Amino acid sequence: FWNRKYEPATQPRDAAIKQALRDQGLRVESFNGSLLIEPWDIATQQGQPYKVFTPFWRTALTKWRVPSPWDAPSRLPAVDASLGGEALETLSLQPRLGWDAGFWNAWTPGEAGAREALEIFVDGALNGYRIGRDRPDRAGTSRLSPHLHFGEVAPWRITAELERVRTAANSADMDGYIRELGWREFAYHLLHHFPQTTTQNLNPRFEHFDWAKVDAVDLAAWQRGRTGVPIIDAGLRELWTTGYVHNRVRMIVASYLTKHLRYHWSHGARWFWDTLVDADLANNTLGWQWVAGTGADAAPYFRVFNPVTQAEKFDPKGIYIARWVPELANVPVPLRFAPWQKPDLLAKLAPDYPRHPIVDLATGRDGALAAYRKTGD
Repeated sequence: FWNRKYEPATQPRDAAIKQALRDQGLRVESFNGSLLIEPWDIATQQGQPYKVFTPFWRTALTKWRVPSPWDAPSRLPAVDASLGGEALETLSLQPRLGWDAGFWNAWTPGEAGAREALEIFVDGALNGYRIGRDRPDRAGTSRLSPHLHFGEVAPWRITAELERVRTAANSADMDGYIRELGWREFAYHLLHHFPQTTTQNLNPRFEHFDWAKVDAVDLAAWQRGRTGVPIIDAGLRELWTTGYVHNRVRMIVASYLTKHLRYHWSHGARWFWDTLVDADLANNTLGWQWVAGTGADAAPYFRVFNPVTQAEKFDPKGIYIARWVPELANVPVPLRFAPWQKPDLLAKLAPDYPRHPIVDLATGRDGALAAYRKTGD
């Protein structure tokens, strides 16, 4: 018995294992343990997979039924003592270098950690979620994504808990959060029907898009949070330290890489895959292709996030920036968003911070729009 996985490499592998075991006379069952709806159970009236979220979610809501959650059994049958095994420590899973130190301050893996995170969310960030989810300077999100990815909590247990506490006051915030779970469902729908999108553009018009040649130094600066754009650097340093980056900031850093630097989205997707504690192939693929404009529901595909105005809007006091880019903590708040505008003051108050962004924002934006116009033609 096992819960299904939906990645292109694991589905045929698990099918082969299932058949081999059945050929030996064993009973084999697999179950949906991680999605609200199976990816193959939703289709357009023409029987085709959806490529736009809103009609997908509208159809999904007509099919979705929240099952009653079951508690874990009080005990499990004993394992045959004659079977051999290995102690977990012998697998040497923990890194020898201490790069994971920041992880343990931010996360409690396991079912108990997932339950605690859900309780904290319901009692706190759920109220005001629709606005709070965009504010990296606040605790406004559920932080349940890694627990969902690793099967430590099921989406229907989350929704059942939300429905248990639904009131007129929190109903809109609750629906907003459930809609975000819907985007996760959409990601798996796309991955199932378009498995090639982990490496290829969903929209074929971008096969000849004018991506820039990657500069290894600039790519490393982006990865390490040394671009000279504070909100970008804050997000990527949070990622490296904790294995997580706020969702709004994920979009900003992804836009900077794919639009201002004009690097192919796969470079960012690989970095997120290597560093995110909630690294999820379906979500990662959907997110990067959405920001790059090459995937599903990516209209307008030529959208370019301005990292300065985004920071001013969603981190208005520069709290998030100061936390993750501490060399700017003594810089006046208005200067934290675009410190290169006053280079003398920047050199005095934050001498270790880059004097200029690795790419001029206006130049990068214009180059991206020119490339998109060429694609549009």
